[in-house]
Amino acid sequence: MPKKTNHQKNYNTTFQNILTLFLTSAVAIICTVLYFKVDGDVNIKNLTNSFLIGIIAQLIDGAIGMAYGLTATTFLLSQGVSPIVASSSIHIAEVFTTGASGLSHWRLNNIDKKLFLNLIFPGIIGGLVGVFILTNIDGKILKPWISIYLALMGIFIIFKALKKRVFINKINAKKITPLALAGGIIDAIGGGGWGPVVTTTLLSRGHEPKKTIGSVNSAEFFITTSTGFSFAIFVGINEPEIIAGLILGGIISAPFAAKITTRLPTSLLMIIVGTVIASLSVITILKNFGLF
Repeated sequence: MPKKTNHQKNYNTTFQNILTLFLTSAVAIICTVLYFKVDGDVNIKNLTNSFLIGIIAQLIDGAIGMAYGLTATTFLLSQGVSPIVASSSIHIAEVFTTGASGLSHWRLNNIDKKLFLNLIFPGIIGGLVGVFILTNIDGKILKPWISIYLALMGIFIIFKALKKRVFINKINAKKITPLALAGGIIDAIGGGGWGPVVTTTLLSRGHEPKKTIGSVNSAEFFITTSTGFSFAIFVGINEPEIIAGLILGGIISAPFAAKITTRLPTSLLMIIVGTVIASLSVITILKNFGLF
C-alpha cells in the first residue's frame, strides 16, 4: 500500500479541520437558539419530532443524493407547521448538512468547477426570489399548493426510479442558468426541490453522474446559506426547536447514510421516498380541505 504524501496528509488535515468547525458551529447554534429562546420554555415535542425528521431526511438525502428538503417539508407540513416556518427552518438547518456534504464531495474530487460556478449565482437569485414570494403571500393560501407540488415531486421521483437512464457526454451549458434559477425558486417556496429538480434534469441531459451530484450538492450549500440568511432576516427564528432538532438529527444520521446505499438499490430507495412524500402530501391536502 503506497504511503501518503505530505500534500495528501495536509489535504486530509484541512478537510478534517473544516468539517470539525462545521460540526462545532452546529452544536453551538443548537445550544444558543435553545438557551436564548424568547419565552424561555423549550417545546420538547417540536424538538423531538424535528430531531426524528432530521434523521430520516438526512438518511434519505445521503442515500440517494437528494430529497432532504422535500422529505423534511412534507413531514413538517403534515404536522401542521406553516410553509414559511418549515422552509425557513429547513434552509437554516441545511447550511450545516449541505456544508458537510459539499466538503465530502470536494475531498473526493467530485466537483466540476464550470458546472459548479454556473449553478451558484442563478441558484442564489432564484432562492432570494422564492423567499420574497413566500414571505409576501399568506401561508394558508400557499400550503395546499405546496403540498400538491410535493405530491407531484414524489411521483416524479418514482418515475425517475423506474425510467431507464442512459448517460451521454454532450452538455448544453446554456440551459444550466434557467434550470438553476427555477431550482432556487422552487426550493425556497417548497422547502425543498433543488436536488430533485436540478440533479435529475442534468442527469437526464447527459451530465456525468458523479460530477453532477457532487457539483449540485456543493452549490446547494451557497444557495441554502443565502436563502436561510434571508429567512432569518425577514422571518426571524420563530421555532428554534425545529431548527435545532433538524440540525442535530442530520448530524447524527449523516455517517450512517452511506451504509444504507450499500445495502439497498438506489431505485428501490427512490421508490420508497417518492411514495412516502406523495402519500403524506395527499394526506396534508385532504386535511387542508377537511376531508381527512
